[in-house]
Order: sequence, then C-alpha cells, then structure tokens
Amino acid sequence: MSGKKRKRRRRRTGRLALGIGCMLLSAGAFAAVIYFSNAGRDEAEQEGASQQTKEDSATREEETKKQESEIDQKLEELTLQEKIAQMFMITPDALTGVQGTWNPGEVTETAYKERPVGGLIMMENNLVSQDQIKTWNDTITGFSKEVVGVEPFLSVDEEGGTVARIAGNAALGIENVGNMSEIGASGDSQKAYDAGETIGTYLKELGFNMDFAPMADVWTNQENTIAQYRAFGSDPETVSEMVSEAIKGFHSQGIYTVAKHFPGHGGTSGDSHEGTVYLNSTKEELESCEFLPFQAAIDADTEFVMVGHISLPNILEDDTPASLSEEVVTEMLRNDLGFDGIVITDAMNMGAITNNYTSAEAAVQAVQAGVDMILMPQDFEDAYQGILSAVNSGTISEDRIDESVRRILEVKMGESGESAS
Repeated sequence: MSGKKRKRRRRRTGRLALGIGCMLLSAGAFAAVIYFSNAGRDEAEQEGASQQTKEDSATREEETKKQESEIDQKLEELTLQEKIAQMFMITPDALTGVQGTWNPGEVTETAYKERPVGGLIMMENNLVSQDQIKTWNDTITGFSKEVVGVEPFLSVDEEGGTVARIAGNAALGIENVGNMSEIGASGDSQKAYDAGETIGTYLKELGFNMDFAPMADVWTNQENTIAQYRAFGSDPETVSEMVSEAIKGFHSQGIYTVAKHFPGHGGTSGDSHEGTVYLNSTKEELESCEFLPFQAAIDADTEFVMVGHISLPNILEDDTPASLSEEVVTEMLRNDLGFDGIVITDAMNMGAITNNYTSAEAAVQAVQAGVDMILMPQDFEDAYQGILSAVNSGTISEDRIDESVRRILEVKMGESGESAS
C-alpha cells in the first residue's frame, strides 16, 4: 500500500474516531441533561409530595381539634343525668317496662326522653318485620337527636350461625351466613370478611349501626359448648386473622363492631348465664393465646370490646368477674393491649352477676373498674340510680363519668359515626 493511501486511511480513521468520540460526548451530555432533568423533577415531586403530606397532616390535625372542641361542647351541654344514661345499652322492654315493645309510640318516646340511653339492643320479641325494624330505628334516632343531639347506638346480636336474631327469624326472610366455626375451619379469611360484609349490609338496610360481633374467643376447652360453633376455631393465629377480616367486612358497611368476650370465653368451664365461670389460664398463657384475637380486633379499629363475666383464679385474688375488675379492664385491656375505645360489659342480667350483686352494685363496680357502658342490667333503674348516687356521694367522680362519655361521643360524633348514620 502506498504512503498516500495509508495517510488517507489514517485521516479517515481519525475522522471516524473523532466522529464517534463526538457522538459519545454528545450522548453523555444528553444523558447528563436527562439525569439532571429527572433528578430535578424527582426532587420537585418529592417536595410536592412532602408539601401535600404536610397539608394533609395539618388538615387532619385541624379536623381533630374541631371534633374535640365539639365533644367538649357536647359534654358541657349534657346534664349529669343525661351523661349517665348515655353509659347504658338496654332492651326496648327495659326502656318502656312493656314486654315485647316493638312500636315506638308515645310510651317509648316518653320513656326515652326521661332516660336518653346511649343505645338500644333489640331482642327476638322486638323484631316483627323489616319495615317495623326500620321504623323503630329511624324513630329512636329522631328521639335521641332531639334530646341529646347525637345518634344512639342501634344494635342487635347478629354473629351468624347459632346466634342470629335477624337471620334466625323466619319472618324477616334473611339468609343466615352460617356458623363462624365453619368459616374458621376453611382457613380462608376472605370468607370472614364476606360474612361481616353480608351481615353488615342487611343490618345497615334495617337501620342498625352496631353489631355485637365478632366473637374473638379461642375455643380451647372442647367441653365448652357455648363457643363451639360461635368461635372461629382453636388456633389463636387463625382466629386473629378471621376476627380482623370480619371487622373489616362490618366496617365496609359502616357498622360498629364489638369484639367479645374479653379476656376469653373459649377456654372457660361453665355458663355465665347460669353462674360463675372460670378461666384457669395464667397471665402468660392469656398473652400467648386468648389475647391475640383481641389485639387483632384492636388493630383493626373495633369500636367496642366486650368484657365477660369470667373469673380468673390464677390471676385475681378472688372470684370477681372480669367485667368488674380494674386489673382486667384497666390494666390488661387498656394498658397492656392499648385499647382506647369503648369498653362494654357482657349482659348484666346473667347469673354470674345477679347471683352475687344487685344491679346498682354491679354497675358502680363496673364503672370503677374502667367500663364505659353497662349492657342490659337486670334492673335498669336501680343500676342508673346506683351510678347517680355514687357520683353525688363522691364515690365516683364526674370526671370519671366524662371520661367514658367522651369515648362514646368520639364514636358517635366521629368520622365512623357519619358513615354509620
């Protein structure tokens, strides 16, 4: 090859190298431009997101302050008698003194205005037809708004399966979702959600805003027939998952939930409807088993936890039922599990209570233990007067009453209350 040809090739090669170098330089510059452009955009987006988060946080804080202010104002407006009445959930029959109350007429109106209770729970003899139930719930809501300015808790015991006041009543024509034991045995927590959603749907249509469900007990005593079909099972992890999903299902329809029966009824011997029942677990055993589903319920934002009339001989010094024990209600449920919602007793007309206490004694002791609402005392007027007398005598402070009524109002006047209306 001649020298001229080699020179021309070197020049062409040099130009090619130079061209490639320029291209690489341009590409690098272009990439750098893109990088810095994207970085700038990402930074701007992050700043925007951060600003939005701050604004959202400020809005939530403002809404919280507004709600707290409204609750403070409502507490100021309510008389002591009205506040104590808000701490009771009773049957229509207990309100009116008439067995089988189902028509919210003049007698019901007069009785409610005299004792504007925080909630009413309907039983079999109060349920006649779907239209009657809707009329009842709508009318009672009107009474409550007129007297105390907030909606009442309108409830029923509707777990599904063997405990179903609505679906178990053939006259109402509503299909039963079945026993929770079967859902638990399936291992499919979606079924628990679906059950909560289904029950919540027809309760909402009937005008209810609260259900005494789900059952959070772990069925560890195979001789305990009370919990056999009602509990999701005997494995605490499975029960926890099912309880959490069921609550989400109820909440999807704006229904308040009651996780029951703390500290756990599934391992008890005996029937609290008849008399004293015992759970022989130690504190450590409760923490590793019975407490888990209740913690799951609390994490799922249940509005209520029901405390059962369960004696704990290996923890408490005597046979005091859990529902009347400060160590159980305040130390275990409030402090250990961190529950800051509404604590409600199991029905106070059960033998475990009535065999050992008057209605007034039980109500006062429950409030002293840290309970917020008294469910179905055997004698409502005696229980009501018992708390009123305890406040007037200084045995219970009015601040203690306000503490419970504040929790009740937080639910009734909060966002969840709006969705359940």
